[in-house]
Parts: sequence; C-alpha cells; structure tokens
Amino acid sequence: MNADKRREIFRRLREANPHPTTELEYATPFELLVAVVLSAQSTDKGVNRATRVLFPIANTPAAIHALGEAGLADYIKTIGLYKSKARHLIAASRMLLDLHGGEVPADRAALEALPGVGRKTANVILNTAFGQATMAVDTHIFRVANRTGLAPGKTVLEVEKKLVKTTPAEFLVDAHHWLILHGRYVCQARRPKCAECIIVDLCEFKAKTLPAAPRASARKRPATEAADV
Repeated sequence: MNADKRREIFRRLREANPHPTTELEYATPFELLVAVVLSAQSTDKGVNRATRVLFPIANTPAAIHALGEAGLADYIKTIGLYKSKARHLIAASRMLLDLHGGEVPADRAALEALPGVGRKTANVILNTAFGQATMAVDTHIFRVANRTGLAPGKTVLEVEKKLVKTTPAEFLVDAHHWLILHGRYVCQARRPKCAECIIVDLCEFKAKTLPAAPRASARKRPATEAADV
C-alpha cells in the first residue's frame, strides 16, 4: 500500500471520528489498567458492568490490594478467567505500592513487569492514559491491518512495528482506536460490512462483500420494430 492511500485511510477515519477513545470506562490510569487486564478474552461491555460496581468500592492500588484475591474475585466473577485476573491485579497493586508510590508508571518496561500486563496492555496504557504514540495490536487491529493491506504481518509484533513505522505521525496517537473500532463494527471477522465501509475503495482486500451489480435486463424490442424473419 502506498503512502498516499494510507494517509487517506486515516484521514477518513479521523473525519468520521475526530476524538476516538477506548470503550472501557475509567477515570484514572489505574482504573484503566484494571479494566484492560480484565478485558483479556472478555468484552468491554462485560468489563464495564463489573467495574461500575467495583470502582466505587475500590479504585486505587491500596483499596484493590485490601480486598484480597477472594474479595476482588467477588466483584469480577462475571468475567472470564476472573480468578487468575484477581490474582494478577492483587500482585500488581502490591508492586505499584512498593515500587511506584501507588502510581501507574508511564514506562513500558515498568508496566510489563507488572503481573498480568503484557506488551499489548502496556501499549494501551501508554497510548490511552499517557498519550504516547503506541499501537496496541489486538485481534481487530491484526485483522484490519492484514485484510486492508495497511500493515500485513504474520505476528502481532510484526504488525505493530509496521503500523508504528508507516502510519503518518499526525494520526499515530489515535490510530490504535480508529483501527479497533473499525474492526469491531465494520471490518468484522466473519463477514466484513464492506458496503458500509468508508475506506472500501482504498482497501486492498480482494474478497470484498459488496452487493452484486444488478444484471442488465434484455433490451425490449420497440413495438414498431419488425421481428426477424
């Protein structure tokens, strides 16, 4: 994909959604950290339902740690893998208290040292909470990047590096959110909604799901036209 086409894709996505953000509900970097850890293999809607109950009770490392694993698990038991997530969040809260004064660090290495926080989660925190130009490649972004031709790659890391390298600087901070939302609601896995896509003419996906063109009807012979003999 050439640079002009890539720029136009992001220009249209920005025009349609000038101020994109995560669909996870949060008010502080720590709340975002908790929500992102909980979102692994879960939906944002499911996470939001749980955190709407949890955060009024405990939304700081000290308060989460005070709940203990069993106490935290009670609040998040509607979420998949809730026991391991509770264990990770309790341990991460302890580390934040011991090593970072209870604050979420704006540093990749420090974030990835926290239990339950991998590269993708760290990228989300760095981008969404701290405005850094990172690219958190989830299944949606991986699919969109490969399908459209924006940044084809066989691994998540390969796609991430290509997107960071090739996305025009003016779009890079928000690109993560545009691509996730596009993959979630338009460029869906089983049947992409190509007919509704604002970048369909720029996308390099060969198997677009566009409506078939209507067949040309047979030309009707004018009433005055003589039949063939």
